[in-house]
Amino acid sequence: MDGLETTRQIRQRVGDEVPIFIISAYDWSDIEEEARAAGAHGFISKPLFKSNLYLGLSRFAQQSDVKPEEQEEETVDFTGKHILLAEDNELNWEIANEILSSVGFTLERAENGKICVEKFSQSDVGTYDIILMDIRMPVMNGYEAAKVIRAMDRKDANLPIIAMTADAFSEDIQHCLECGMNTHISKPIDLGKLMHELKKYL
Repeated sequence: MDGLETTRQIRQRVGDEVPIFIISAYDWSDIEEEARAAGAHGFISKPLFKSNLYLGLSRFAQQSDVKPEEQEEETVDFTGKHILLAEDNELNWEIANEILSSVGFTLERAENGKICVEKFSQSDVGTYDIILMDIRMPVMNGYEAAKVIRAMDRKDANLPIIAMTADAFSEDIQHCLECGMNTHISKPIDLGKLMHELKKYL
């Protein structure tokens, strides 16, 4: 029994309450009409990335006891805001780009601290609204990059810088602050906390 027939059978037995997604490496457009008719809510492409999975499932993962008006209060829209994200890991970049783009951000990546410093120094004043800074990066780490940016003779050298790192001991957090960063978010990233901090500083 293939996935489409399985979806039909589930729908006949349990109705429309349970969300069903088709996961496939094939083009969704080729099967969308048939999948919708079978009762599928949507599609997640293979290879399966965390970002695609998150985006696909997030609208069905709300707490059942949250009232609609409370959900509305949590809606965030950062359209027009520009992030410089210093991140050397390709998958982490892809996940961050998809998730943050979905709430309106425009992102630009710097693969290490040196590139982050260069991109910031060569940009027009006010280009970036915030920097998300990984700490463990080749060439120049996040601590060094933050100190260089803070020392620049620019009106926007005091823009918010949020450290994102798996180093979450108190001395690591203190070091982030000593290097001029505004706050620290530990990896793996808690999306709720990240959104809270972004709203706080923007």
